[in-house]
Amino acid sequence: MLERTKARRQALQILYQREMTGTSGADILESGLVVTEDGPVTEYCRTLVRETEARQEAIDRIIEGTSEHWALSRMPFVDRNILRLAVYEIVFERDVPASVAINEAVEMAKVYGGDDSSKFVNGVLGRIAEEYAEGHAEGVEPHETEAE
Repeated sequence: MLERTKARRQALQILYQREMTGTSGADILESGLVVTEDGPVTEYCRTLVRETEARQEAIDRIIEGTSEHWALSRMPFVDRNILRLAVYEIVFERDVPASVAINEAVEMAKVYGGDDSSKFVNGVLGRIAEEYAEGHAEGVEPHETEAE
């Protein structure tokens, strides 16, 4: 399995644990009690968890603004967190092409989501990637970082 694919799967599992327990992603990582099916947590996983959590408000606004007829609170935990990870990569991660982030998210949705999760994730992320490619996303600049 590729290193970043593994990191994305690990990050999804940690974000899921976070929602189920109410514990921050940082606390889960620091506890050493991280349970993933893919072995020791990678550095890119740590980055994904930390940055997705830090930008969650902006990421959630983007998802809710794009997912027609679906409030974030109504989405299954798995789908919601797959979308959060992919939106982080599409919008904020300079070295990840949108097509890669979308493909990885769709594959995770096939494995961890429900019957229609992969179609839902693909549709939402496709619209988000298109909006960011056109520069129309509302409220967040693409690739903004805390240092900028």
